[in-house]
Amino acid sequence: MSSRNLAQLMTLAGAASILGSIAIWATRGGTGSTPEERAHGERFGIFVGLWAPTFFILANRYNAHALREE
Repeated sequence: MSSRNLAQLMTLAGAASILGSIAIWATRGGTGSTPEERAHGERFGIFVGLWAPTFFILANRYNAHALREE
């Protein structure tokens, strides 16, 4: 797989992480029957959202590598 394709994949993964975080936080964070279940859903949504910067950094690195290859 080329560096350009990996950069695009990492960018999509970062965007999916943000959207997934919002979806998890909205659905699991507000639907629990106890405060502990709601708190767990909110924390899980935040945890998934924290992956986005890592994916975007990797996308940047792969993109820079692809530019050096050209």
